[in-house]
Amino acid sequence: MTDPIDELRALAAAAPAAPPEMTAYLQKVRERAYTITDRDVDALKDAGFSEDEIFEQTVAVALAEGLRRLDAAAEAIG
Repeated sequence: MTDPIDELRALAAAAPAAPPEMTAYLQKVRERAYTITDRDVDALKDAGFSEDEIFEQTVAVALAEGLRRLDAAAEAIG
């Protein structure tokens, strides 16, 4: 049986690289996702990104950050 966390790690590693124009938005997702608003997404749409591209990059970065935090917690505990 495959470890679900390992599966998530593989998915995060397989995500395509983010376009440089998304850097500020994705940093915001990593550090303070609770502050993302429709304006942030609309700005990316105005820059020519599709909703699918925005969604995929958002999920990939959120997943990678969640795994990074999980690893940090495991290291602190153990």
